[in-house]
Amino acid sequence: MRAELTSLFGLDVYTDKGKHVGKVNDVVLDADERRITGLAISDINPDLFDVQSRGIIIPYRWVLSVGDVVVVKQITGRFKQEAKEE
Repeated sequence: MRAELTSLFGLDVYTDKGKHVGKVNDVVLDADERRITGLAISDINPDLFDVQSRGIIIPYRWVLSVGDVVVVKQITGRFKQEAKEE
């Protein structure tokens, strides 16, 4: 399947469990192998990610499907740190 790279920009990203991750802001390319290696996600869901930056890059191998939205493998717990009790 071939698609324009620009068709990815602005798509909402969801996990396979239906949780909103964010929006595709850019793509990461491997020019030598002519393939996408990652997606730059902005407007990230703070319930899933405990980061201070404006966005994150997720590996493209996590992408399950692309259509009206992008569906990625469940990522809960991969980035969010559990609150430590004192």
